Amino acid sequence: METTRREFLVGAGAGATIATMSGCSSSAKGGDPAKRYGMVIDLEKCIGCNTCSVACKAENHTPPGVSYMVVMEEEIGEYPYVKRRFVPRPCMQCEQPSCTMVCPTSATYTRDDGVTAIDYDKCIGCRYCITACPYGARSFDFGHDYPTACAGPTDPAAGEVLASRQPAAYAAAPSPEYGENRPRAPGQSPVNNVRKCHFCLHRVERGMLPACASACPGRAIHFGDMNDRESIVYRLRDPEHPDEVVFPNFPNRHVMQLKKETGNDPAVYYLT
Repeated sequence: METTRREFLVGAGAGATIATMSGCSSSAKGGDPAKRYGMVIDLEKCIGCNTCSVACKAENHTPPGVSYMVVMEEEIGEYPYVKRRFVPRPCMQCEQPSCTMVCPTSATYTRDDGVTAIDYDKCIGCRYCITACPYGARSFDFGHDYPTACAGPTDPAAGEVLASRQPAAYAAAPSPEYGENRPRAPGQSPVNNVRKCHFCLHRVERGMLPACASACPGRAIHFGDMNDRESIVYRLRDPEHPDEVVFPNFPNRHVMQLKKETGNDPAVYYLT
């Protein structure tokens, strides 16, 4: 029997149940256990154009208020020698994800290939994972949609404003996430579910790059299998090489993980 969020909270006693079930997560399912997907983002190449954000939204048909890839901005240096740095932030696909530890229904789980995924049919929308994520990489789908029509040019003959139906077509197209092609409908998943970046698994499993990596005009986003010696991200997981030397063609570059002190061990690395 399907359990709604309200039924779960009323029947389980909310806070007490979450305390006892903290850390409960499903066993890894899906993906190749021989793989460990990760990203390397070169901050010196990112120009803050937000192409990755737009490509991600267009690919996954995310609604208003839901963005899997955002570009954060920070000011570095000391006056007068300051500059602005752009930091693309997808889901970190952590080795020790805190989001899976608090999910009461095991809707959030880690796949065999290291990607943290969400089972929309199990998600009850409690949003504990949003609070637990130290990166702000999760969004709640409140069911909002883009307008079904937007104002267009005026037709002199008819004296009317012509409407463009492009936003309606975007909203009506099924989302390719997880290869499920779910049509968007009120009250049906992923509406009222938590949503997040999943490295565009539906593309990766067809031998393609995630939409953000494919669209980046400066080639700042690199994606690959960290267990594959031929992958650009392999040496980040190679214990024989220190962090200071990431790739032979990037000598003396420093590599960092966001909020490394949390112990989440993210699979997204930044070259500074």
